[in-house]
Amino acid sequence: MMESKSNFVDYVKIYCRSGQGGSGSRSMRREKYVPKGGPDGGDGGRGGHIILRANRNYWTLVHLKYNRHIRAEHGESGSKSRSTGKSGADKIIDVPCGTVVRNEETGEILFEITEHGEERVLLEGGRGGLGNWHFRTPTRQAPRFAQPGEPYKEMTVILELKLLADVGLVGFPNAGKSTLISAVSAARPEIADYPFTTLEPNLGMVEYRDGKSFVMADIPGIIEGASEGKGLGLRFLRHIERNSLLLFVIPADSQDIKKEYRILLKELEQYNPEILDKQRVLAISKSDLLDDELMELIKDSRLPQIPYVFISSVTGYGIQELKDLLWTELNKESNLISPIEEKSTEEGSSLSSDPIEESNEELTENTITNLEKEEGKEEE
Repeated sequence: MMESKSNFVDYVKIYCRSGQGGSGSRSMRREKYVPKGGPDGGDGGRGGHIILRANRNYWTLVHLKYNRHIRAEHGESGSKSRSTGKSGADKIIDVPCGTVVRNEETGEILFEITEHGEERVLLEGGRGGLGNWHFRTPTRQAPRFAQPGEPYKEMTVILELKLLADVGLVGFPNAGKSTLISAVSAARPEIADYPFTTLEPNLGMVEYRDGKSFVMADIPGIIEGASEGKGLGLRFLRHIERNSLLLFVIPADSQDIKKEYRILLKELEQYNPEILDKQRVLAISKSDLLDDELMELIKDSRLPQIPYVFISSVTGYGIQELKDLLWTELNKESNLISPIEEKSTEEGSSLSSDPIEESNEELTENTITNLEKEEGKEEE
């Protein structure tokens, strides 16, 4: 989990419990002048669901940091006159777009939420039990038993946030990534002349021509050996897994630009080889330190075989050229973001529209016999 003064949290573990279904009623109709009115017990109400909803107004999981036990309401029991009990209220958990939900016990990814307003049922509430009215037959006209509600479901889940951005900045500490994102957007990350100034991801909206824009993500710098835990490690790289383009930022005063680029690629590959399938662009930062002759020397020093541009975030040199290049690369047909294939989960993916009708299918002779046995024990 990452934390800082701004309370950025991208990892939480929470316990969730849905609501239990209400019990069916064993009420018998009792009215004046209506002898032997028969059963009129209503059904129990459905227990509340645990639902996760993507909300673009959230960009961190900090609101769940101190709220790690989330429970939905239980359904109420049925009552006389065939009145159905009130269903338990669903518990809706708002999370940022890009949240991954994982079963804490098995490590299985249950689903991912990426679109604003998208809702996924994590745990369904128990169905309400049937009232004794459902158990009447020509030979059993006064059943004094009813069906209990289904029990609740519970699970401890891990929520991991992967920020959604079009462009992800990759580079060593002090490469000029934070200065760049502050130059092209309204983001204002902390900037200082020492390594690891950036301790958390920053998002910025980059304004382009004709009202167009794209999102850029700045993550803390990585160093050689990060895959082995050196520096800040690779725990931040989950935030660029969904970026469609990687912008490598390497300063012009680097001893060997191509070598630094290869080191960064190696660390990314150690984390997740699939990241290397993304489109890449190189920005050579701090180019205000160069004259034309030095710039030509760098061009002739076998730069990586990817699109590149010389920039200076301080003077603005090359910034518009960089925006043009990024926009062109982002809109290449081969680089368009395809819909994320979400795993279809049999459990917790659909709501029961009519729990009473579904429960009727379970009214086997064994079920009725068991209910009658329970009734007999209570009478004893």
